[in-house]
Amino acid sequence: MERYPGALDEAVDGARQQERHYQLLSALQSLVKELPRCAAAGRAGAGRGGRRRRSFQQRLSYTTLSDLALALLDGTVFEIVQGLLEIQHLTEKSLYNQRLRLQNEHRVLRQALRQKHQEAQQACRPHNLPVLQAAQQRELEVRAVEHRIREEQRAMDQKIVLELDRKVADQQSTLEKAGVAGFYVTTNPQELTLQMNLLELIRKLQQRGCQAGKTAL
Repeated sequence: MERYPGALDEAVDGARQQERHYQLLSALQSLVKELPRCAAAGRAGAGRGGRRRRSFQQRLSYTTLSDLALALLDGTVFEIVQGLLEIQHLTEKSLYNQRLRLQNEHRVLRQALRQKHQEAQQACRPHNLPVLQAAQQRELEVRAVEHRIREEQRAMDQKIVLELDRKVADQQSTLEKAGVAGFYVTTNPQELTLQMNLLELIRKLQQRGCQAGKTAL
């Protein structure tokens, strides 16, 4: 007789979990229909867009959405995703500020070079050999500075791309370890699109208040 209370509690908990799983799955199925359609121009483009749309919907099968709902049951994944998004935003902001500082440094560099050339030109007398030599030197300096600026901008852009790629890989690995369906480390564009849409579904569920302990869907 002493076993019955515990068994009853387990049955009640199981029923609650099953009900919550059903609620999350229903919400996910509804949200999938709200995802942006592929933009396509012209009749042929619309056909390709429709095929891409159908292909994506096939990837988000009942099984995939059901597995995602299971991973979301206790609310931990919502917290993980929120933390990952905050880290991503901070990283993007930091990289943007770094590029902005570099652009400001380049603007100051160009201004200083123009000022130097103006002063040198004013110091040269007309119809004098140093005038031609100074002009040639200015041209060489301008080319050197512009080359330096291009190289530094290229290096900065490469740094930004690599850093963002690392953050994406970190997100993929973290969510894979958390048991979230569809996530693993990959650079395949189609898989990345799928993962982005899965994240969007989770984010929208958060906005609807679907974390553990909340019933609003």
